[in-house]
Amino acid sequence: MSELHTPQAGDDHAPDLDVVGLLMRQHGDIRNLFDEVEQSKGDERRDAFHRLVRLLAVHETAEEEVVHPFARRAFEGGEQVVEDRLSEERAAKETLSALDDLDTDDPEFLPKLRALRTDVQEHARAEERYEFTHIRRSTDVTNLATMAKAVKAAEAMAPTRPHPGVESATANVALGGVSSIRPDQGAASGAVHRKAEEGGDAEHRGPTTTRRGAVPDAASPA
Repeated sequence: MSELHTPQAGDDHAPDLDVVGLLMRQHGDIRNLFDEVEQSKGDERRDAFHRLVRLLAVHETAEEEVVHPFARRAFEGGEQVVEDRLSEERAAKETLSALDDLDTDDPEFLPKLRALRTDVQEHARAEERYEFTHIRRSTDVTNLATMAKAVKAAEAMAPTRPHPGVESATANVALGGVSSIRPDQGAASGAVHRKAEEGGDAEHRGPTTTRRGAVPDAASPA
C-alpha cells in the first residue's frame, strides 16, 4: 500500500499569504474527504478515512497553537469565542477517537461518521463567522501571512491522531515570528493611513480591538 498522503493547506501551490484563506481552503479539503469516505468502500474507504483523521488532527492542532491564542487578544469577546471553539474541538476529537476504533465496514461506522461530519461542519462555520472574520479585520496583511506560515509549520510537526482533552487554551508556537504579532497592529496602521488621507481624526471602522500588547512567547503546546 502506498504511503498515506495528508492534504495540507498549500497543497494546491497557491501562495499562502493569508491565514484565513489558508484555513478556509483546508475546511474545503475536510469536506471533500468526508465525501470521499462516505462514497467509497473497502480499502478505499479505509484509506480515505485515515487521511481524514490525519488532516483533522493536524488542522486542529495548528489552530490551537497559532490561531486561537491570537484571536483571544485580537478582538473584544475573543476569549469566549476561543473557549467555545475549544469545547467544540474537544467533543469532535472524542467522537473521532471513538470512530477510529471501529472498522470502516462496521454497520455503526457510517451513522457515526455522518454525526461527526455535522459537528465538524458546524464548528468550521462558527470559526469562519465568529473568529476568522475578526482576525482578518484585526491585523495587517504582513501578519496574516506570518500566521499562515506558522500554521503550516505547526501542521508539519503536529500529531496525526486525535488526542481528546489536550486542547491548548493559550499555546502560541513561536514560529516565523508569530509570537511577536500585535493583534491591534493592522487596525492601528489602517487608522494612520485613513487619517493621512482624510486630513482629520481617523475613524475606527473595524471590530473593537483589545490593546494588550504583543502575544507572549509560549511554552511548549499542551
